[in-house]
Amino acid sequence: MLVATGDGADSTAGTIGGGHLEWQAISHARAGRTTPWSVALGPSLGQCCGGALTLAFVPLSAAALASWPTTPPRLEIELYGAGHVGRAIVQLLTGLDVRVRWIDQRDDAFPTAALPSSIEALCAEPIEAEVAAAPPGACHLVLTHSHDLDLRLTEAILWRGDFRWLGLIGSATKRARFMRRLAERGVPADALARLTCPIGLPGVGGKAPAEIAIAVVAQLLALPSEP
Repeated sequence: MLVATGDGADSTAGTIGGGHLEWQAISHARAGRTTPWSVALGPSLGQCCGGALTLAFVPLSAAALASWPTTPPRLEIELYGAGHVGRAIVQLLTGLDVRVRWIDQRDDAFPTAALPSSIEALCAEPIEAEVAAAPPGACHLVLTHSHDLDLRLTEAILWRGDFRWLGLIGSATKRARFMRRLAERGVPADALARLTCPIGLPGVGGKAPAEIAIAVVAQLLALPSEP
């Protein structure tokens, strides 16, 4: 866990598990502690989980911070569409360990407020050309303003094949029509079977954009850890 110190420092990165232990550890770090801290969670901190541990505190130089190893994000997401549902999904993804390319062909569809560094808003035309630029193993989420565009994107992603997950917004009727049209275009049955439509974790109801977003983000987080 990284803890910023000095006047006005209030930021951290990573975690040692949260709770009272983490709060105390941050206080020790900001006080400039450099010696190990051994603590029994029950007697010392009043935590009923029990156990004991030792934490080390190591001041880091600017060079050490610059070379600090980064871990890959939990999910890499290609999100096509900046309508009401797309915006609601991005709002939920903002606080998660994900990397998002948010793509739309309408520049004025994106919010004017600044986005976090984990989310890249990209205006592209034709939008389906961006499928080739996606990282291997990405999750693709198709929810544009146009069914024709949804179809072209879905076909391009299925032909590429190296995706982790592909979700398409729409009803069971839309799925049936897309499956028929894609089959007519030669997309193999095993590829078509990987298409998720409708999207959203089962049991999470509601048709409002925020409700759909909650169901979709929960579905993404429920994906197996291995592709």
